[in-house]
Amino acid sequence: MFELDTLTLSRAQFALAVSFHILFPTLTIGLASFLAVLEGLWLYTKEDVYLRLYRFWSKIFALSFGMGVVSGVVMSFLFGTNFSEFSRAAGNVLGPLLSFEVLTAFFLEAGFLGIMLFGWGRVSRGMHFTATLCVAV
Repeated sequence: MFELDTLTLSRAQFALAVSFHILFPTLTIGLASFLAVLEGLWLYTKEDVYLRLYRFWSKIFALSFGMGVVSGVVMSFLFGTNFSEFSRAAGNVLGPLLSFEVLTAFFLEAGFLGIMLFGWGRVSRGMHFTATLCVAV
């Protein structure tokens, strides 16, 4: 048998958190591209089926995005609590990278996501499609 020391338990906890977290960004990335295609097809063909599909999958996309944010925050706390020595040693490198990711990618995507989810009837169809494309990229 193996001994369950603090390091092993910390690694297991982090592995579970990463395994849970990775589901949501992968689903979000795939759905964002799918939603961009659906909205583009709706704008091109004017067929209502594409709009209904878009509206259905956008709800799942929003839920997946929110869960990815929450599980990502938990993961960043696990870096500091479970691996404090690593965070102390690599913090000067990882800290700016994480803050850059939060300030650019997350806030830009969240801004365009707001237009994408709540912009129907408030912005033009072209602007809405542009917001969907920006979320997908």
